[in-house]
Amino acid sequence: MKLQRKNRLRALSLGAIAVSGALALTACGSDDTGSGSTGGNGNATASSGSIKCDDAKGNLLAAGSSAQKNAIDAWVTKFQAACKDVKINYNPNGSGAGITNFVQGQTAFAGSDSALKPEEITESAKVCKDSQAIDLPMVGGPIAIGYNVPGVDNLVLDASTLAKIFDDKIKTWDDKAIKALNPDAKLPNTKISAFHRSDESGTTDNFTKYLMAASPADWKYEGGKAWQAKGGQSASGSSGLAQQVKQTAGAISYFELSYASEGISTVDIKTDAPAPVKATTENASKAIAAAKVVGKGKDLALELDYKPTAEGAYPITLVTYEIVCEKGNKAETLPATKAFLTYIASEEGQGLLSDAGYAPIPTEIATKVRETIASLS
Repeated sequence: MKLQRKNRLRALSLGAIAVSGALALTACGSDDTGSGSTGGNGNATASSGSIKCDDAKGNLLAAGSSAQKNAIDAWVTKFQAACKDVKINYNPNGSGAGITNFVQGQTAFAGSDSALKPEEITESAKVCKDSQAIDLPMVGGPIAIGYNVPGVDNLVLDASTLAKIFDDKIKTWDDKAIKALNPDAKLPNTKISAFHRSDESGTTDNFTKYLMAASPADWKYEGGKAWQAKGGQSASGSSGLAQQVKQTAGAISYFELSYASEGISTVDIKTDAPAPVKATTENASKAIAAAKVVGKGKDLALELDYKPTAEGAYPITLVTYEIVCEKGNKAETLPATKAFLTYIASEEGQGLLSDAGYAPIPTEIATKVRETIASLS
């Protein structure tokens, strides 16, 4: 909770700035409402720690994943303090919207909680001259299952039970399936209010990938960024879901751990490991460390294991990618793009993630990310 309080205060201290399509400055664009920070005039060649500004200057627009918003806020604050000739505006409008912004040439890079699909890579050739977009894994973390059941401070669920809850098959908190997993809990007969994203979201994609992989018999939907199951209620963005859980007795939803602010309890997930697993950054890191790079060439898309057997590996984990052109980036924004991405992939940048409720990318993968960013053109 201490980390969550720090994160909440940080998020509240930063202003919200929407990305404007009219300010399309770059070639290459992913989850909530706009946020950004403003830099003033200064020496663009200054550096602070591992932040090297080089020739970075001007406005840098990006959009996408709301999962990484709090990480982006922290990074932008540090980066703009060092590189005063750069102004970064990040709009956390959702992974789907961010990718659309990107392929329309409105943003320098996109944040997406899902790797690009083949058709999106093909479409990216429109903005990446003689090239294509690539996935750079940058932020990891657990998708917490937040709940609001008065009198229940500890709750264990498994993939099958979660699938039935979000498919409107389990309707009250005293259902026998929930009781079986929580024999000592005083479960009320309160109606379950399951909230899902109303906008296209990589968080939805990753959550439903978990349900599909871990309980295929109970989750018959195809998955993807758009919610497909019937029933339930919806809200926009991870922050919207968290707010609904906080204010609605009987509610349950899914969002990144950094959004599980004070007053929101999170579910422990039963896996094939001996003990249920808590949603923590450390446990998410254990899951990400076992991921495989499946992207081709310089694309670093990862394949996660949603059915871990290792003790302490949290199964509902996502990786947020920064999506950028491998080649063909606009000359006026390339220096700032490379400088910012280089910083956030650095040891110093990744070092901020744990305090913000995220999991750093494993060293072996982060090294490949840094090498790829250096080669962007």
